[in-house]
Amino acid sequence: MSTLLIQQAKRLFARTCLYGSMHWRLPATLGVPALAMAATPTWAANANSTTTTTQTQSEQEAKPQWYTGSLVSPSGAMTKKGMIAWEPYMTYSQPVGQFNSNGVSQPMHPRQKAVSNFTLYKYAITDAISIQLTPVIEYRWKKGDNTSSGLKFGDLPVDLMWRYVDADPKRYIPALSVFAGMAMPTGDYNRLGRVQDGVGAGTYTFRLALTEQSTYTLPGQHELRLRVWSTFRRAVTTAHLHDVTSYGTSAGFKGRAQPGMYGESGFSLEFGINQKWVLALDLARDWSNGSHLRGTTATGKKVDTIAQSSGDWQIAPAIEYNWSPRFGVIAGVSTYFAGHNTGLDVSPQVAFNSVF
Repeated sequence: MSTLLIQQAKRLFARTCLYGSMHWRLPATLGVPALAMAATPTWAANANSTTTTTQTQSEQEAKPQWYTGSLVSPSGAMTKKGMIAWEPYMTYSQPVGQFNSNGVSQPMHPRQKAVSNFTLYKYAITDAISIQLTPVIEYRWKKGDNTSSGLKFGDLPVDLMWRYVDADPKRYIPALSVFAGMAMPTGDYNRLGRVQDGVGAGTYTFRLALTEQSTYTLPGQHELRLRVWSTFRRAVTTAHLHDVTSYGTSAGFKGRAQPGMYGESGFSLEFGINQKWVLALDLARDWSNGSHLRGTTATGKKVDTIAQSSGDWQIAPAIEYNWSPRFGVIAGVSTYFAGHNTGLDVSPQVAFNSVF
């Protein structure tokens, strides 16, 4: 597949494990599960009826921290049956270069830009199990090209998420979640007018992720939330190819292809400035094995190749603003600052977050 398609798929895979419905948390505790409803602050729970009138000013001002979730980190299953999360997301991809096989950055021309919209829909089937899907629409173009790819509907991921360990602050146990699902081959990948028109892999792809979340109280009643995650993706079918495809084939080609396995591991930090404002930072490592391409060209030449593997490091600073426990917005930018056999781009992003 093209470098842009691989990177887009990796980003989407991460985010769709991921996209963080609004998160309430237990103040001053460790290991709070995603979407845990705010509970009585620790100081209030420890106070008895005879001392509540002598609470200190800091105790009176203690408030539960509100989060939207960072740009890249996965969130776990929601915690209350019947809850619904809705998050429309917009991202702009601006290529600025490419990392070669030795990890050296080189200029890239022409540069294929893209605007993507994907909206997360998540529903809590039980207090520990949720289902989510994330339809994607993309628009791509190149500088100097009089035409574009037009609006394209990408592959459709559908996932089940299970929080199998609830947070236990007293025992310092964080919330642990797992998700498994499948990406449906709904995006164009075959018989394209141009390679840039491809937005799909043409395969059913198994998706798996493990996530951890814990929260700490820092001096000054500032909250710091840590997430650690690892994701994995593997195609379980092959794509039947004809002519120009997402895999870089040309007119007259006939054959099959299977994307290589790929995944991501990383961690995020979210620092609460106050109840509404949060600074977020993600650091993640992506890896991808090369796609296996087999078939014949228009001239009858046999092709049986495996593309080179690729990898990258990305960082994504952002700022969150939440005007209530259920509604918020996050804006930031992600960029790849190291890697090999992959594109180097900068992606400003914004998302509106809501839970009902």
